[in-house]
Amino acid sequence: MFASIDDLEAGLSKIADEVDIFHTQDCISARAAARVRDAGAQVRVVRTVHHVDDFTTAALVDCQRKAIEEPDQLVVVSKDWRDRLKADYGVDAVVIHNGVDANRFPPIDPGKRAALRQHAGVDERFVFLSVGGIEPRKGSIFLVQAMSILAHELDPAPALVVVGGHSFQDYTRYRDEVLAALPGLGLQLGRDVILAGSISDAELHDWYRSADALSFPSVKEGWGMAVLEAMAADLPVVSSNIAVFREYLAPDQTAVMTQAGNPESLAVGMRRLVTDHALRDTLIRGGRDLVPAFSWQRAADEHALLYAQMPD
Repeated sequence: MFASIDDLEAGLSKIADEVDIFHTQDCISARAAARVRDAGAQVRVVRTVHHVDDFTTAALVDCQRKAIEEPDQLVVVSKDWRDRLKADYGVDAVVIHNGVDANRFPPIDPGKRAALRQHAGVDERFVFLSVGGIEPRKGSIFLVQAMSILAHELDPAPALVVVGGHSFQDYTRYRDEVLAALPGLGLQLGRDVILAGSISDAELHDWYRSADALSFPSVKEGWGMAVLEAMAADLPVVSSNIAVFREYLAPDQTAVMTQAGNPESLAVGMRRLVTDHALRDTLIRGGRDLVPAFSWQRAADEHALLYAQMPD
């Protein structure tokens, strides 16, 4: 991390006289940009804080704190994180919600959908999609525990496809623990839980259009991009009820919302999606109505206004 800050500082220094604003998206770029400004460059530093990581190493905790305190302007993607930064760091931030391209995930050919599901071995089963890999904040352990409950209650049992996996933090131990728990839960890796790994945008598009529902039981999120992406792909959503989701989701209208960290509650919500076709249709319609309110054009306009209002 620290070597990356040094390298990025050197690179930004070379272009500092060509720009007015460095808009950074993580703690590495925020620290580097602030160093360039503090060395005398006439630039302003904006930082979007998507969420705050749960670092335990003192040096990383300090680095993250400085990356929140040093920028000239903070942006957050939810009201929940604006309140958290105010309470935990005593700083103010502007809320600019993330967006989604409503046309990014159009319908795919039914034959392509059938082939993808058949290749994964889930063609005859209800398929839940999980986006973001296996991480503590994604509630992955609660998700596989909920899948275990459903495996004992439904015939055929639903399947879970997990896409994603690369992260700034190393979650190898947690991932190994989750996967090691599968046999004891009556689940088989490759049959009941399929790891698709890091995939291309095109493959993600195919899975959004080939699964039957998105299961997103996060215990911590900045916004939850996958929720809006799923809605843009007409994929019904079951989520946790953390504060950030309550900002834009309505229970049983745009998502089935379940108690965070509770596999029994999650299983109930997932079961409802498997067994209630009318509910799935309601959520798809609700998602279609919600997505236009969170366009990237709206986000771009709000950023442009923020830049224009910043002092020279």
